[in-house]
Amino acid sequence: MTVTIVGAGMIGKTLGRRLISAGFDVSFGARDLDSASTEALRTGLPEAALLPLSEAIDIAEVLVLAIPGASTESFIEHWAGAIGSRVVLDASNNLSETHARPMHAMAAWQQLAPGASVFRAFCSTGWETFENPSFGGVPVDLFYCGPSGQSQELAEAVISAVGVRPVRLGDESAADLLDALARMWFALAFTQGRGRQIAFKLLER
Repeated sequence: MTVTIVGAGMIGKTLGRRLISAGFDVSFGARDLDSASTEALRTGLPEAALLPLSEAIDIAEVLVLAIPGASTESFIEHWAGAIGSRVVLDASNNLSETHARPMHAMAAWQQLAPGASVFRAFCSTGWETFENPSFGGVPVDLFYCGPSGQSQELAEAVISAVGVRPVRLGDESAADLLDALARMWFALAFTQGRGRQIAFKLLER
């Protein structure tokens, strides 16, 4: 599977490394191939292809968006035509005024890129979880939301390849619920001082 990642921060780099290790064909799309962040990515993850953003989107079977959440809507507006009907895993969180607005951009996706199959994933826990998704030999559960059907199979294949177990909360309407889970992670990690090495697990019997 060909996966394009947009975003060279810790989430993007960690997911890229895990997916490459799982045998995926991973590319990073960049606006500026000569920027400091792109050069750091080239040095730290030489196995990944670095391409202009338009080329990277064009070859993607699945697009992973891991950019600052405040930039997500403008990204969608600019690149909706190129994204078309692709499967998108949106990991971005808008952390500005989090109590006044959603952290997700699902409304913008639905309005500006209605043909895309958009999932919210990799947004409710820290990048450290994806770097080492096993807690005492038990894999972390990754809660996500998005449409059902064939696109769900692709999304879950990417999620599973990172080493976490996908747990679907529902369709796009569950994005607010996923926001609440992310806020709970932030509260436990920072407000309660438990640190970033925490994650969630659904227990069933």
